[in-house]
Amino acid sequence: MTYDSDRIEALLDEGVRDKVYPGAVWAVGDAAGIRAQGTTGALDPDEPDVPMRADTVFDAASLTKILAVWSSIGALWEDGALDLDQPLGSFWPEVTGHPLGSVTALQLLTHTAGVPLRAQLKNLYGTDRNDVRRGVLHEQLHRTPGEAVEYTDRAALILGYLAEHFSGQPLDQLAAVRTWHPLGMNSTRFGPLPNEIAARCAPTELDQDTDTHLKGAAHDFSARLLGGVCGIAGVFTVLDDLVTFLRYMLNASTSRTSAGFGTEWTACSLTVQTGEFQPARGLFWHPAPDTTAADDVWIHYGFTGTGMWISPTKGRWAVLLTNKLYYTRDRQPLTEVRNAFRQLAFG
Repeated sequence: MTYDSDRIEALLDEGVRDKVYPGAVWAVGDAAGIRAQGTTGALDPDEPDVPMRADTVFDAASLTKILAVWSSIGALWEDGALDLDQPLGSFWPEVTGHPLGSVTALQLLTHTAGVPLRAQLKNLYGTDRNDVRRGVLHEQLHRTPGEAVEYTDRAALILGYLAEHFSGQPLDQLAAVRTWHPLGMNSTRFGPLPNEIAARCAPTELDQDTDTHLKGAAHDFSARLLGGVCGIAGVFTVLDDLVTFLRYMLNASTSRTSAGFGTEWTACSLTVQTGEFQPARGLFWHPAPDTTAADDVWIHYGFTGTGMWISPTKGRWAVLLTNKLYYTRDRQPLTEVRNAFRQLAFG
C-alpha cells in the first residue's frame, strides 16, 4: 500500500495558506500502523512560530459520539445487556410512558428516531443538569420513529444517558474503563482540560465572554452546559489515540487488551442499516460522500474540524485533525479539503 504523501501535504499546506484552518495533523495507514503522516501550519495564528505538532490535543467535537457513545453502546450490546430493537420504554424506567419510550436504540444509532433536531438545552430546560436530562428524556418527538433519516445531536445525548443507566457509571468513566484505557488511549479524555494539557490544545472559536479563543474547554455549548461530559461532544484527543482506535476497528488483534466492543459491533456499524432511506447510515458512521458501496469508506466528522475515515474492504483508515473553527463556521472550504484528502487516502 502506497500513499502520495507529497500531494496530501500540498493539499493541506494550501488549506493553511487559504486560511481554511490554522494548521492540521494527519495520518493514513492500515491495521499494522501508520503508513504516512504529517503536520502543517501553526497551533495558533497569534503565535505563528509555534507549529502544529503530531501530539497537539484537539477538541474532538462530534467524534465524541464515536469515541465515547458508539463504543460504550457497542460494549453493552456485545455484553448482551442491550437489545437494539427493543423499545426503550420496555426496560428504561426514565422514559417509560413518555414519547421516547417507543423509540429503539437502533433508531437512535441510525438517526431515524424522530427526536428533535436541535439541542437547545438551556433555552428549553435551563442550566440544572438533572432538569436537562429529564427534559431531553421526556420531550415530544419531532416525527414518527422510523420515518426518515435526520441527523441530530440528541441521538448521542440520549444514548449517552442510556449507557449511564445500564452501566451505573458516568459516561466519561464508562468510556475510559471499557475503551480508552484497554486500548492505551491515554491522551483521550473529556474536558475541561488541566492547564498543562490545555497548553498543547489547538484553539477553536473566539469566546465572546472572555475575548479569547477556547482552548481546553469544549466548543460545543451543550457539553459546557453539562460540565464538559455529554454524548454530543466534549472529548479531547490526539492523533496517536485515534490511530490506535481505528487500527483496533480494522483488526482487534492489534491491541493486547480488548475494548468492550469488538469486530461484530464494528461490522454491524459499518453496514447500511437504513434500507432505501437517504442519506444512508450505518450505526453512527455513514458512507463518505461521492463513494459507492464497493468503495466501503465510512466517515465521522467533528464540527471543530476533525474527521476520521475507515474502510474494512480496503483495510485502510485516515485521520485529519484541524481547528478550522478558529476562523469560521463555514463548512464548505473544509468540506472540499476533506473530500480531496479522502480521495488521496483511499484512491
